[in-house]
Amino acid sequence: MARVALATYDPRPQAGKDVDLPVLLEALRAAGAEADGVFWDDADVDWASYDLVVIRSTWDYSWRADEFTAWTQKVAAVTRLANPAAVVRWNTDKRYLGELAAAGVPTVPTRYVAPGEPAELPDGAEYVIKPASGAGARYAARYTPDAHETAVRHLARLHAEGLTAMVQPYVRAIDTGGERALQFFGGRLLHASRKRAVLAPDTAFDAEKVAHPGLEPWTPTPAELAVAERALAAVPDAPELLYARVDLVDGDDGRPRVMELELVEPNLFLFLHPESTPKVVTAILAAADR
Repeated sequence: MARVALATYDPRPQAGKDVDLPVLLEALRAAGAEADGVFWDDADVDWASYDLVVIRSTWDYSWRADEFTAWTQKVAAVTRLANPAAVVRWNTDKRYLGELAAAGVPTVPTRYVAPGEPAELPDGAEYVIKPASGAGARYAARYTPDAHETAVRHLARLHAEGLTAMVQPYVRAIDTGGERALQFFGGRLLHASRKRAVLAPDTAFDAEKVAHPGLEPWTPTPAELAVAERALAAVPDAPELLYARVDLVDGDDGRPRVMELELVEPNLFLFLHPESTPKVVTAILAAADR
């Protein structure tokens, strides 16, 4: 019997938001596995007792990045971790977008502003500022050129917390075509979904945001699938990926570009695609048996 841990986080005092976790645990147990949902930072867990640890909803990792990557290395030293610790470390810093672009993958143009560097911001179009280590639109905001002073304060806040900032043009097509998320599991396309724009004008960077507004099932186009596959092929240790989510938007030329590549703890949206649950279970059990 395979022993599998699904790593999550302790959201207290709030209630947990991973509605897929109990469904996936039940499905794994029904398939004959011994499956547990475990807080990743629980010091009392014997990770070596599991055949496989799958990072699922460790949704506080982005503001504890150093602690989290150290945990992945600790777990990987005693058992199999999915995704691998090296992939997780690479993906926790969104400077990977520059590497994807250098490899010829169509991406949203991105400039990085590290602490101590001058705040040179666009002056002719809308743009977005967000941290290079972040998730769920945390500390992200959309600006017009006349909001320069507010944007500079945003950069200062990120730098004060030791965070490198990303500056990207606001991709206008998001307002009409949304953002598409292509989910892969076990090396194959699992399903896809689309959501509306997350960043509304005049929303403060530190305001709480709805991470997946208007989420709906989506059938990816051949062009979207091709870009997603190119992005995944460019990932270091790509053959070792158990799961991946490629977030795409359309550029000004109408062609899909990578907005983000989620290899750490992407929401699987199984509640939207219940038919995918058996496929996820099969892939997890296969990984546990390696």
